[in-house]
Amino acid sequence: MGDMEDVESFRLRARAWLKENMPRVPERHGPPESGDDDQEWLRARELQKMLYAGGFAGICFPAEYGGLGLTPAHQRAFTEESRGYEMPLLLNVPTFSICAPTILDMGSEQQKRDRVSAAVRGDEVLVQFLSEPRGGSDLAGVITRATRDGDVWVLNGAKTWSTSAYAADYALCLARTDWDAPKHRGLTMFLVKVHQPGITLRRIKMVNGSTEFCEEFFDDVILPADSVVGEVNGGWAVASRQLVHERTAVGGGSPYVSGEGRANLHGPEYDFADLARRTGQTGDVAVRELIGEARMMRRVQEQLIDRVMSGLNSGQLPPPAASIIRLFHAETDWKNADIGVRIGGADVAAGAFGDHGGLDYGHYYLSRQGASLGGGSTEMSRNIISERILGMPREYAADRDVPFNQVSQGRT
Repeated sequence: MGDMEDVESFRLRARAWLKENMPRVPERHGPPESGDDDQEWLRARELQKMLYAGGFAGICFPAEYGGLGLTPAHQRAFTEESRGYEMPLLLNVPTFSICAPTILDMGSEQQKRDRVSAAVRGDEVLVQFLSEPRGGSDLAGVITRATRDGDVWVLNGAKTWSTSAYAADYALCLARTDWDAPKHRGLTMFLVKVHQPGITLRRIKMVNGSTEFCEEFFDDVILPADSVVGEVNGGWAVASRQLVHERTAVGGGSPYVSGEGRANLHGPEYDFADLARRTGQTGDVAVRELIGEARMMRRVQEQLIDRVMSGLNSGQLPPPAASIIRLFHAETDWKNADIGVRIGGADVAAGAFGDHGGLDYGHYYLSRQGASLGGGSTEMSRNIISERILGMPREYAADRDVPFNQVSQGRT
């Protein structure tokens, strides 16, 4: 720690480098990146390679895995300085904020050196294969199976709602490997090559036109023995750690992201004062109150993230506390979507699209429920907070400690 560059020196160095090397985002630009265009992903990889070449990639990742080994304060300083510049924001979630930290925490030394380093260099993109068509929010109830066959595993089953899987190289995939064990104890996490024989990948078209989500079908996919992350039949521990990182990322508290995170990719920047000016309502008291309410929520969210992350990093709060910021993010996002519609009025249906026009707010309103689903549902977050932080009694579960092959599946 004694030789670590101080934050202000790092900030000044980053400011100078960004000015000399990174292209600026045009002052007036079109719609935000959708995340479902091949060219956007190619550009994100190019930008990440530029950061790596300049010595500003993977700021909080350990140096032995390609990062800089610096602190969240260094990352925040860089993020602040990078405003107005093109950044590889598509790589923030899930590659850098969820998958890479999970591999750091639970993977083998070789997995860390191979996958985390490749991501930091901009060579590889990581995604999650978690949700299944019949599983809903019951992640531990997965029925995708991996069977040991000599030196390899054979994977069969299906996953869905995999964000940007089509653009990825590797996925963290949770599969059932012991059907005689209770549902949480017979699981194993694998690192799976996304594009390999036996995997059929389809893109899902959403109501807003986006095709960023994918579904995957596995037919006798061969996985080498060293693709196991953590322990065989110990996959729930890996998944639990992964979910902590996911809830932290969704809540806005991940120290591993560069740039302003994911909000700008899918929604307007919530500049309600600008929207009020565009629609001629700056003198309307009710509109001004809505603008104030939104700003208040944003400030509370920022302070909450700082408080929770400080507690998590110091050990004063347990890992499930990440659900607090994940839940508040969903509440804030819903509130912002509603306020955008109330201020925008008819513009959210018939106004201009792009550059944060009124139609951007209507476009985002169509998918606002996503904030309540990503990283686990808000109902799950409330259960986690009540049971694991507040110590309230656990919810009844009929399949608890029952061998999974004896658990009733579906309606029959």
